[in-house]
Amino acid sequence: MATQPSPTAARGVRARARAELTEQIKEVARAHLAEQGAAALSLRAVARELGMVSSAVYRYFASRDELLTALIVDAYDALGERAEAAEAQTTDRGVEERWVALAGAVRGWALEHPHEYALVYGSPVPGYAAPTTTVDPAARVALVLLRLLADGVADGEIDVEDRIETTRSLRQDLARLRELTPGVPDAVLVRGLYAWTQVFGLVSFELFGHLHNVIDDHDAHFALHMRRAATLLRHGPVAA
Repeated sequence: MATQPSPTAARGVRARARAELTEQIKEVARAHLAEQGAAALSLRAVARELGMVSSAVYRYFASRDELLTALIVDAYDALGERAEAAEAQTTDRGVEERWVALAGAVRGWALEHPHEYALVYGSPVPGYAAPTTTVDPAARVALVLLRLLADGVADGEIDVEDRIETTRSLRQDLARLRELTPGVPDAVLVRGLYAWTQVFGLVSFELFGHLHNVIDDHDAHFALHMRRAATLLRHGPVAA
């Protein structure tokens, strides 16, 4: 007589099957993002492609927005992992090399996953509001930059003599970042934000075709800007 699996083993099999089907649903959804865009994502269309009835898919994702959230979290986590890997490989190097590696990791991931990049850094999806569960995954890549700034200040590689004049409200905004990076002055945080937005601006211009017929050598163009951004991070703006 065949031995029946234990309740624990049966639950494990069901859990693995559910996890596998969940990944299949997300994989099909990612393909639909590439073909039709996030705004057109439909659970019914995903179900049809998988040969499932719509009600079956709703047992895995209760709504289109829940599926979108899962895709967004996956994208942020994947980018965060890439950035953290670049950080781990360069922790014994100087600020400039660490910065260039981090920026290159962001661009490399974006070029490999353009539609997922567009999902998280492109136009908002009409009718979708990201829940708080996306906050921590979204922060992973930025935390790598903040650690770089903190290390550079602690090691004396980043000049802290630079001063900025700004509003009280902006100083309060920057205070939230200082909670994550004690010892990093406002001027350095501002330089970090400037450089950080330059990374995503350049990547977005490249991916979305805004440099078409302007720049052909995107690798050299990006590398040039990131080296200049590294100088700004370390020394602040150069006086005219």
